Amino acid sequence: MIKLIAISAALASCTLQANNNTPVTETKNSINISTKSIYDFKVEGLEGGTIDFSKFKGKKILIVNTASKCGYTKQYEGLQKLYETYKDKLVIVGFPANNFGGQEPGTNTEIQEFCKKNYGVTFPMAAKVSVKGDDTAPIFKWLCNKTENGVTDAEIKWNFGKFLLDEKGNLMQYFPSKVDPMNEEITSKL
Repeated sequence: MIKLIAISAALASCTLQANNNTPVTETKNSINISTKSIYDFKVEGLEGGTIDFSKFKGKKILIVNTASKCGYTKQYEGLQKLYETYKDKLVIVGFPANNFGGQEPGTNTEIQEFCKKNYGVTFPMAAKVSVKGDDTAPIFKWLCNKTENGVTDAEIKWNFGKFLLDEKGNLMQYFPSKVDPMNEEITSKL
């Protein structure tokens, strides 16, 4: 009977690994499935190409869902200032999204032109995504779910929500829209 239980556990481990392509490690009393890291994500860039998060190892990362026609749009200015001030140790990645009040209706090209013309944005911007709902981009599923990021659940309630990750890619904190990028709540962690 004991051998049958051990064989069943071993088969379950192999099945999990085969079905998910997720590394599985077995401990004495349980099986742990490793979570994906922020460094596993590659996303389409606003100007084309790919933003590969593994290239940001050793720097803090601030991920922000953005919109061009929002009351918080002026935060682009603060984000750019934050990026210029801390670019040796921080990368900011903006993700335009049209999930809140239709406030990002533009195409990737229109968004790119708006950001450069109005705010001089030089930090990386991803192609337009969804940050909530059935079509949520995988990176935001990871950021918003403790079961995936291993730290906390977060609910993005509006544009310009900010996720800060440490130099090892660990989620540190979520800041809601009202927290300005140059606020001490953020700068004190850099």
